Amino acid sequence: MPGKLEDKIAVVTGGNSGIGEATVHAYAREGASVVIMARRTDQGLEVRDAVRSQGGTAEFISCDVSKPDEIRDAVEKTVDMFGTVDVLFNNAGVAGPENFPNESLEQWTYILDVNLNGVFNMCNKVWPLMVKAGGGNIVNMSSGASTFGFSEHIFNTTGRMPPAAYSVAKAGVDAFTRYSASKGGKFNIRVNGVRPGQILTPMTNREGKGEHGLKKFFDVLQILEGTGYPDDIANAVLFLSCNDSRFITGEIMNIDGGLPSKL
Repeated sequence: MPGKLEDKIAVVTGGNSGIGEATVHAYAREGASVVIMARRTDQGLEVRDAVRSQGGTAEFISCDVSKPDEIRDAVEKTVDMFGTVDVLFNNAGVAGPENFPNESLEQWTYILDVNLNGVFNMCNKVWPLMVKAGGGNIVNMSSGASTFGFSEHIFNTTGRMPPAAYSVAKAGVDAFTRYSASKGGKFNIRVNGVRPGQILTPMTNREGKGEHGLKKFFDVLQILEGTGYPDDIANAVLFLSCNDSRFITGEIMNIDGGLPSKL
């Protein structure tokens, strides 16, 4: 039985670890040829080799999505290899150690360059390919930080809160997702997003304790108990990337254990 992405060409930014890595494997299991784009070459090659060892098709292309020239070159290399791009998962993301008003302009600029401008520039480069192909699917990585603020009490309880730039960037991703979806309909290009909550990844497990940095915050608010994992997001991304979701566009899917702020 053919896979849900049989013969499709899929690009995953930040595909070297965490949610990106899980999505690379999910795509490959469903028959896609997957292009892993990331800055960390050693990790990207490990993921590529893991996919190949399981009988899948994958390539790695070094790409820093904060740099438009690298995005252009990476997409051109993808086209040289496979001819087009059918599916794009804009997953690459960064945060930072400082919070407003102490975060620097340098940190602000870099976070927006990766998390927001990187999404725009990737979409900008693959869009003409999808138009030419008669359609495509784009999934953008959002965050709960795009929809709610963080009080001093939360900071005092958890010792952490996202930088202002991170919240602003993810809110921008949500807006761009809805905007680009409105432009893609006539070309059969669907654009959706995923908004994770307490998902344990190398990025959220910064202190190496085996738990999300905002675990105390999420544990109080979640309807479902416990922690989510990269596969929980990858399964949703796969759904939004294939024909199972053919009548869905412009949506941001919450995968967060049921945070009551949206109920």
